[in-house]
Amino acid sequence: MSTPRPLPVVAAVDGSEDSLRALEWALTEAVRRGAPARITHVRQYGPWTRPGVLSSGPPEPAGDAVLDEVRANVTGRDDLPPVEYVTLEGDPAAVLTELGAEAQLLVLGSRGRGGFASLLLGSNGVAVARDAVCPVVVVPRPGRAVHGDGDVPPGPRVVVGVEVDEPDDTVLAFAFEEADRRGARLQVIAAFPWPVLAWTTFGDFTPTTVDQEAAENETLILLNAAVAPFRKAHPDIVVDLYVAPGDAAGHLVENSREAGLVVVGRHRRRLTRPAPMLGTVTMAVLLHAASPVAVVPPVPEDTP
Repeated sequence: MSTPRPLPVVAAVDGSEDSLRALEWALTEAVRRGAPARITHVRQYGPWTRPGVLSSGPPEPAGDAVLDEVRANVTGRDDLPPVEYVTLEGDPAAVLTELGAEAQLLVLGSRGRGGFASLLLGSNGVAVARDAVCPVVVVPRPGRAVHGDGDVPPGPRVVVGVEVDEPDDTVLAFAFEEADRRGARLQVIAAFPWPVLAWTTFGDFTPTTVDQEAAENETLILLNAAVAPFRKAHPDIVVDLYVAPGDAAGHLVENSREAGLVVVGRHRRRLTRPAPMLGTVTMAVLLHAASPVAVVPPVPEDTP
């Protein structure tokens, strides 16, 4: 009985420095996963992809200069997984999102050739991270300044954010598996709101008498319960639990310094948010983290 071929790690390239940086990350990750790499260039808006527009100009060239350059730079290296080169036509965000159905991971740079160079994250990265059915990794530009004076644990490290009131097992499973593959320690971060505010009879907010230490202890209890089954499945991983008051995104960004990967989830669809949503924490981490960020989609509601 033959073993099924693993799904590829898809790297989106467009010739920009950001996409080539993401490609290198994707190739390394494919080797780590024992998976093939599918290097994909989506040529935006070929004449026949624009509704209502008739093509009267010369046909698109048969070759792909972007992939030709990538192939020339990659071919012959001895550190490569099996590599496939694919050229597609259409809207990059839509095409790449569709490719997620046949990938175990999609990897993009934080910016492409289009748009405004001053933006921290391109529209394609936002759309694909929001809509793809597989995890999406966005690789930032080097040199992002992250403020914080805390000590960074030594050695390889993966960081994951957990919402203790509603922990996402898919996000935790992905983070533990990544830490396992890398031989990295796993830093699990949960934030709790502080101060806790309540309505008064006059319609104002006022701090409650809830003790900060009690809130921190309760958060830690919930966090321990969330990670317990994953610790059991990965007993060799060093796990650091980090509980702190305030802004979850701020804690994740601060701890992205020198991390190999930050792992976050995105919102499940609900009656109040029927469309896919990244969420404010995930969006802030994508915009400001110094390390690559993996956005893990929730398991579809109809999955048994």
